[in-house]
Amino acid sequence: MYFIIRPILFRMDPEKAHEWTLQVLNSVWGRSFAKLHKVPRHSRLHRLYWGIHFRNPLGLAAGMDKNAYLLPLWDMLGFGFVEIGTVTPRPQEGNPKPRLFRLPLDKALINRLGFNNDGAAQIAHRLEYKPDGLVVGVNIGKNKDTPLDKAVNDYLACLMRFYDLADYFTINVSSPNTPDLRLLEHPFPLKQLLEALQNAVSKQKRWKPIFIKISPDISMPKLHEIIAVAKQAQIAGIVATNTTTSRENLKTPTTILEKIGEGGLSGAPLFAKSNSIISEIDKANIPVIGVGGIFSGQDAVEKIQAGAALIQIYTGLIYRGPSLIREILKAPLPHKYLANY
Repeated sequence: MYFIIRPILFRMDPEKAHEWTLQVLNSVWGRSFAKLHKVPRHSRLHRLYWGIHFRNPLGLAAGMDKNAYLLPLWDMLGFGFVEIGTVTPRPQEGNPKPRLFRLPLDKALINRLGFNNDGAAQIAHRLEYKPDGLVVGVNIGKNKDTPLDKAVNDYLACLMRFYDLADYFTINVSSPNTPDLRLLEHPFPLKQLLEALQNAVSKQKRWKPIFIKISPDISMPKLHEIIAVAKQAQIAGIVATNTTTSRENLKTPTTILEKIGEGGLSGAPLFAKSNSIISEIDKANIPVIGVGGIFSGQDAVEKIQAGAALIQIYTGLIYRGPSLIREILKAPLPHKYLANY
């Protein structure tokens, strides 16, 4: 069914198509559609990490449902967990439009959305009604107008606002669409940020895991610096990776890319780069949530074989539709991986 609808959606402006799709999915028709695509739940796919029971290892990456409108629907479609956001303390509109672009020849997207979201207060209210059994992570960031030297306050504000509602937190310091945000990936500011967040967690009655989401554009020496900081701060793991600013080896003509301009690229071109970074993190014995370029069940298996404990999809879902969820959950996962639970 999705392949009948997709040509219509791909004739629309990408952001309008995204908003329209979410509105339709949030309707009675959308819930009926989800029931048709509902994926059977198998105990062989259960995962237990960080004291959290995941029904399966497949998650929806941050960015698809920034404002937590469709948690019941993602639950019905079969996701084991959903990451909402990126959420900022105050609502913000994000960057000027147009800011989302398709690259069909490369099975990719370019976005420069800029943390457009409804703000922590409104989104937290929606999480009060999340489905039982669905693991929900909150991807948090800073408002665009918050100076970098005050960024920790924004992250702390989001952490505390969602602490009793979320199952885990992802610290977004790697989006290319908020000016200078990636400076927070540097060892000293990252260490300060993570220590402040971990200190806040230590004062709560119940521990909850914190992850950092990193850029695919970092060098190997810088990756090892981040790994060292992550170990020192004793965070739960790393989400690898965010979108890339690279435009290397794309099939899309340069003239089109130049017209589109800046933004983070996601999708198939990110697959190998993401896997390489995942593998390096896995060697350091840090748990990884792997994301980037999953378009098939085999891609999911390779992401796990690279070292990912859990995986997430976004761009692949836009190009493939809900059938991708079923294909991934039916894929023959490594025997060692299935022994987790």
